[in-house]
Amino acid sequence: MTAPFLELRGVVKRFGETVALDAVDLEVGPTELVVVLGPTGAGKTTILRTIAGLEAPDAGTVSMGGADVTAFSPAERDVALVFQNFSLYPRWTVRANLSFPLRAPGRNLAASEINERVGWAAKLLRISHLLDRDAARLSGGEMQRVAIGRAIVRRPRLFLMDEPLSNLDAKLREALRVELVQLARKLETPMVYVTHDQAEALSMADRIVVLHEGRVLQTGRPRNVYLAPASPVVARQLGQPPINVFEAHTDGARWYSRNGTPLVEAVEEPPGRALLGVRPEHVAPFGGDTPGEVLVVEDTGPARILLVRWAGEDIHVLASRDFAIEPGDEVHPRVEASRVVVWPPTADQSAV
Repeated sequence: MTAPFLELRGVVKRFGETVALDAVDLEVGPTELVVVLGPTGAGKTTILRTIAGLEAPDAGTVSMGGADVTAFSPAERDVALVFQNFSLYPRWTVRANLSFPLRAPGRNLAASEINERVGWAAKLLRISHLLDRDAARLSGGEMQRVAIGRAIVRRPRLFLMDEPLSNLDAKLREALRVELVQLARKLETPMVYVTHDQAEALSMADRIVVLHEGRVLQTGRPRNVYLAPASPVVARQLGQPPINVFEAHTDGARWYSRNGTPLVEAVEEPPGRALLGVRPEHVAPFGGDTPGEVLVVEDTGPARILLVRWAGEDIHVLASRDFAIEPGDEVHPRVEASRVVVWPPTADQSAV
């Protein structure tokens, strides 16, 4: 197995009484794109600032390339940090903005080397035609390309991305996240990308790190975390519409909801109580025994999302776009037993 390039071990960071990072462990491979997913306040930006050396951890270590860099300055770590705000010099040309980090004291690069790197970055990001345009005359997407270009011209050892697409419109975010993945593959440089956007996490990551209140709750391949979330908190961070969570009990043969409705057969489960997670796409709108009432029908284009009152709960069901249904109609939901996720009853009572 290839040794990780970046390692965080037991990293703790406090701001007064607030614990921003709580014994965080994190690994990033030499060419890996790791996405840290979490809501506002989870500690995502603090992780990046700690990796970059802008924050000193209260405990734990940060290592890069097998060396402990916990006490290194940001310059000694040789990382590039891209923020959600573009932070360009508006009266400078794109060329000047791109070349600025290469003219920093101590770099001592020849003009030919600077021009080569600027041209290389501009070509990669498809902004060569903008090199002589003032930054103030760029669109949002163009500005973010320049901001990313300003990071890659340095050819750092590690890229850190702090929600770089969050200020862009939805269609542009979708296009640029594809380009960022392609860019990461071409550069073969490790990247840590933080976001609250589950679509970015699922579509971009080699691995996802789910962060909540400063703690890493689960790490894994996007598909694995999506299908086998470690807790309801993790499950709710991935998936749209959100996962259905039932407070259930079993007699060893079947699971039942709080009101006694049979949900699904139990697979080798001893009698007891648990929380059951079921993704909307794993609930068929027909084929079950107990009727439910359709409350809302939402058309999304490729599919229809049904909000159904069933088993004493309001649940989401994903149906095909051709499924003819209206609010007030009756359905008979059927849960796929093999897709049910079972958690202890105390895993997260706020989920139900």
